[in-house]
Amino acid sequence: MFGRRADATRVEGLSRMRRFMPFISPRRNESLVYFESEMEVDAALAFLEQRNAMRPRDRRMTLFHLFLRSMSTQYRERPNINRFVKGGRLWQRNGVWMTFSAKQEIVEGAKLLTVKREFPEGESLDAMTDAVLDLLGRRRGGEETASDKEMKLALDLLPPFMIRAVMGALHLADHFGLLPRSMIEGDPMYTSVFVANLGSLGMDAGFHHLWEHGTCGAFAMLGIVRERPDGKKVMNVRYTYDERAEDGLYAGITLAGIKEGLESPEKLV
Repeated sequence: MFGRRADATRVEGLSRMRRFMPFISPRRNESLVYFESEMEVDAALAFLEQRNAMRPRDRRMTLFHLFLRSMSTQYRERPNINRFVKGGRLWQRNGVWMTFSAKQEIVEGAKLLTVKREFPEGESLDAMTDAVLDLLGRRRGGEETASDKEMKLALDLLPPFMIRAVMGALHLADHFGLLPRSMIEGDPMYTSVFVANLGSLGMDAGFHHLWEHGTCGAFAMLGIVRERPDGKKVMNVRYTYDERAEDGLYAGITLAGIKEGLESPEKLV
């Protein structure tokens, strides 16, 4: 409360410029930097074939799981990327949280589901994959999150002007660090990074905006696997990043580490 948050610790010892950046660019979408990475995935696909030979057919590990693994590893090893601005201050997030989306069914018009999960240190690759599959399975089976229920209640009971008033009050409380941990952990927009796998829909990646609601400081979009003229299989990943958290050089080195992990998957075990 007033200088503290339930989900983060205030970052001290910052340069004058870094401390002033939230006042130069007070909104997340005024502070975006865009990165693009082409990842060679031949080694990852061979790794997955070997790994899946030891897993049940309905529990297959995919490139998406390897990407989540590589990204969560980098977010722990390079913690400055896991920061966010709120209330004019820079905060270090407690834990690595990732939100990802999935279609309830792979058909046009199907409901879009969001899943948020903490990626703890020390978790094995297989345990992480199983946990992600279980979460997606429950969501596709109709399980509703607290955030789903809150939105349904607001839309069913409140007129638009009241919803805007409630959201304004929540954002003001968030500004001063007054939101309870339960509300933050239940909201998919209070996350380290949002990941969307467009490749699973047969699409290439694009650049996505960041929401002003919540504290999500980065968005990653994965594209379809394609073959280059030299015969190598590659996947485009495009990132949107709030540079108020840390400078572009730090972010670029972190993203290079994600690429290295996916291209050398034996390091992710």
